[in-house]
Amino acid sequence: MENKKLFQKYKVKDIVFLAIVSAVTLVTSAVMPLVAHVPIFGIIQIVLGIQFSMFPAIGLMKVRKPGSLLFIAVFSGIVLVFMNQIMFFCLALCAILAEAVTLIIFKSYEKDAACFMAGALYLPLSLPFLYVWYKIVGGTDTVASYANEKPLLAVIMSLAVIALCSLGSFLGVKISKELEKSGALKK
Repeated sequence: MENKKLFQKYKVKDIVFLAIVSAVTLVTSAVMPLVAHVPIFGIIQIVLGIQFSMFPAIGLMKVRKPGSLLFIAVFSGIVLVFMNQIMFFCLALCAILAEAVTLIIFKSYEKDAACFMAGALYLPLSLPFLYVWYKIVGGTDTVASYANEKPLLAVIMSLAVIALCSLGSFLGVKISKELEKSGALKK
């Protein structure tokens, strides 16, 4: 098994595939505005959990290069920045952190478990980020205020988000493997 370099060149087809993955993630997340103002910590992440873990895992299984998750986050964030600027920075930071943790542990995306881990970590990392952000910004109708009002519910919702994102990432890896077997998705 050869040792992969940390910095690898991207081909145009890699970036196009990651952009398509981002687009599909966003299109399937169109239901999020229905729960955006529900005063429960983590409700948005519950609604987005499957999509924001399954599709990035598929993207990582195809484009196994460091930075792939960041590309997905930036492509998604470019669209979201017009709705809520903080979402762009949240997605980018969560992608950087998820990739950093994954690459520290696995050194590359060669193993399927690395793709699973990055996909599973990506969205749950938004929970502490948004909590801290809105704690600093303040306000009575924010993620931080929801969590502070009902801390036990916030913990339960956080665990549910982690479980849902783990399931989504698992499904993404499984779907990718099946697509590879059929020849529809080549490495």
